[in-house]
Amino acid sequence: MGFSPLVGTERDCEDCGKAERVGFDFEYAYQPIVDITTRKVFAHEALVRGPAGEGALSVLSKVNEQNRYRFDQACRVKAIKGASQLGIEEYISINFLPNAIYKPELCIRTTLAAARTHGFPVERIIFEVTEGERVDDGPWFAEILREYKRCGFKTAIDDFGAGYAGMKLLSDFQPDIIKIDMDLIRNVDTDRPRQAIVRSLVQLCKEMEIKVIAEGIETVGERDFLRDAGIHLMQGYLFAKPAFRAMATIDPVVFS
Repeated sequence: MGFSPLVGTERDCEDCGKAERVGFDFEYAYQPIVDITTRKVFAHEALVRGPAGEGALSVLSKVNEQNRYRFDQACRVKAIKGASQLGIEEYISINFLPNAIYKPELCIRTTLAAARTHGFPVERIIFEVTEGERVDDGPWFAEILREYKRCGFKTAIDDFGAGYAGMKLLSDFQPDIIKIDMDLIRNVDTDRPRQAIVRSLVQLCKEMEIKVIAEGIETVGERDFLRDAGIHLMQGYLFAKPAFRAMATIDPVVFS
């Protein structure tokens, strides 16, 4: 989003307990990430929606310098609460705004409290940040992610291959998961340059012991190439669209 780091204040951290007081309402849709080898759901990504299911932009357009911190905190609380109410037993993946955080060791308290309140295990929470989120202070950003891992959360870099950071980000910090950007996935079964890039990423992540998720899969051809390339965690409309305030139903035929 192009925001500079360290925009929060000490007072912001004291406001963690008021995480749901953002000034506008929003809800979540949940999209499954599937494991095609086990034919089971690996995780559910929590995706911001308007209160009646409107698209994410209707909500994100209301986020500004004044409410970004509280919105980020409210997202965590609402996503965890929703996952608990739906009875989700797999991982829950939550996007976060690194530029909304002042001191990660303090601001994570809201998430830990929400997990305790709603009985959702910390070790089943994945925090993902898009590679396209420009953070000028790389070491500071890496420290945020390390603090998340220290607290028991899983970490993921979303949209990998599309943003500013790329390999430099991986050299500073090795997340548990990378999600390959959908622009690299689109038509990968017929596009040789994309195939070469994806295979290289898979090998790189294997050597670094990082799980790979391919996102944005829409066709059987894309699924089959990715499976043959060694990727077994997948997300996209081929498997299920996001379900508003619900868990999506997956047709078993998509695993065939």
